Amino acid sequence: MIKMEDVARQARVSTSTVSHVLNGTRKVSVKTVEAVQRAVRDLGYIPNTLARSLARSRSHTIGVAISALSNHYFSETVHAIETECARHGIMMLFVDTHDDPDQELRVVQALHHRRVDGILLAPSSDPQQAALKYLTGNAIPSVLVDRMAVEGFDQVGVENRQSTGELVDHLVHHGHRRIGMIAGHRGLSTTEERIEGYRMALDRAGLTWDRQLLVDGESNSESARVATATLLQLETPPTAILAANNLMTIGAMHALRDANIAVPEQMALVGFDDFDWADFFLPRLSVVAQPVQSLGARAVQLLLQRIEDPDGERLTEQLAPTLRIRNSCGCR
Repeated sequence: MIKMEDVARQARVSTSTVSHVLNGTRKVSVKTVEAVQRAVRDLGYIPNTLARSLARSRSHTIGVAISALSNHYFSETVHAIETECARHGIMMLFVDTHDDPDQELRVVQALHHRRVDGILLAPSSDPQQAALKYLTGNAIPSVLVDRMAVEGFDQVGVENRQSTGELVDHLVHHGHRRIGMIAGHRGLSTTEERIEGYRMALDRAGLTWDRQLLVDGESNSESARVATATLLQLETPPTAILAANNLMTIGAMHALRDANIAVPEQMALVGFDDFDWADFFLPRLSVVAQPVQSLGARAVQLLLQRIEDPDGERLTEQLAPTLRIRNSCGCR
């Protein structure tokens, strides 16, 4: 928990000065006021009176901080969270973080100030982990959703390494030896785990690792379209492509269509994430389907446990996805 002494140390003033600034009990220079306010903002300090009030009462509301508007997968996750909240008679406050570290911190602070009982967060790739430090510093019951590998938090996500490897194994079974991968935004645990699964499967098949076959799609459709075009321009292009999320699968399909390359006759394509219309594309898309409903429900359940038992053992759970083989991989 961030204390007034921490603010004083950060602002390089006395604890009494911090108290006077926060309570307006004595005239303080503008420069000192600015220094204290800056320290309060940077550290995420909540005055003890509010902190005690938060600890005593329950709002029966949880906050959800996820970048959902740009990705159908996260939109479905939020819907699953809302459904589970309704089952427990809990209200949900949702704010989109846009995967921006500054916005993420503002969202977490805003939800805290609105006295939510706990927060579900799909953390961004912020190297400073400002939002996570705020949650820890203010002892806010929290669960990380989808993106994990952070100590000190309850976490629930999907098993990424083995499931990505299964996609590669399937392509190898079809005879492919040059398999390209369009990776998501670097720094996210999901991205790094899927890359690891891809490389492990190549090693398992005795295939040489070629750095040119791994391109960055930044987790969005347009970047994936450009990344796919890069793969196609290689001296020896791949014969199969794995896209590491649903948006990047769509971007890859756009690039292949623009290049007049038929799927799967001229290029096999598989993706990570299923979505409503994946089974209606021609060809029908072969994908790893994430257990979205279970993910959202389990996140809420873990958060309710943490609210009731703030000091209990932190849990990390990885749910198993499902391999759905259709036609885009070359299967008939």
